[in-house]
Amino acid sequence: MDDLSSTAYEGAFAGLAGVYLEDSWVLEVAVQDQGCPFDLDAVLTPEHPRYRDPRPGEQYCYERARLTLTSGSAVEFQPGAGPPATDATGEQDWGNIDTFVPVDW
Repeated sequence: MDDLSSTAYEGAFAGLAGVYLEDSWVLEVAVQDQGCPFDLDAVLTPEHPRYRDPRPGEQYCYERARLTLTSGSAVEFQPGAGPPATDATGEQDWGNIDTFVPVDW
């Protein structure tokens, strides 16, 4: 992955400009009646206003973030089949967001 700025969701969701979800880590998901907040260790690209050089030991610029999806109707979340992994710091990690597209119902 040489070009972190070429992502399809970035064009569909302006608020994700400068964020690379594929290598961001989902730390928590809290499904609610009409919304779904994701707590992330988000990868910021150089285009993001909060971008900085990666810290020692980091591959990318990671920053804690909350991505909240809202809906006028009930939200359904389908997690992966396995339990979350535990990283070297002891935090749970649900993996990353591989696909993210808007849907008109």
